[in-house]
Amino acid sequence: MQVTNKLHMAGIALLRVLVGVIFLWAGIDKFLTDFSAAGFLAHATGGTLGWPFVTGTADPATIYNPTHEFWVSLSQNAGAMTAVNFLVVAGEIGIGIALILGLFTRFAAIMGSLMMLLFFFAAWQFSNGIVNQHLTYLVVCLAIAGLGAGRFYGLDGVLASRVAPAIRSWLMSGEPETVTA
Repeated sequence: MQVTNKLHMAGIALLRVLVGVIFLWAGIDKFLTDFSAAGFLAHATGGTLGWPFVTGTADPATIYNPTHEFWVSLSQNAGAMTAVNFLVVAGEIGIGIALILGLFTRFAAIMGSLMMLLFFFAAWQFSNGIVNQHLTYLVVCLAIAGLGAGRFYGLDGVLASRVAPAIRSWLMSGEPETVTA
């Protein structure tokens, strides 16, 4: 897709920066509050279902998440939790900074999508339908990656002519920024 209108470029850049701020904020908040995912993984991964899967009042003790046992076993492994806690915090901060700067945008957006996919499966929240914040962020991150949003007012566009095409296509945002209208 070729985006040539300055207003559209600005909108794509704004979306990229705002999603970056959301990731950065979440990572900094976790960093400053001694974050651990163990409690969530052990006690909040049972999932929820809603209509049409469950009618009436669902039993809160029912486990709906088919991946629940995996998350619980992960929460009980100290070494794995050290890695998970580090990856969540560092990942959110790194993705946020990369998206804000528009640097290695495709890589950052794909990693954000992967993180949101894992959060989606861990939470398994369908009490209000299939779409939740994790799925929404996953789709937005994929759009940011697909649009090559870093070439619009980001460092990917500035550095593109100095980087090998293979790296530029897969990790950055493709071609250098071109403004025609």
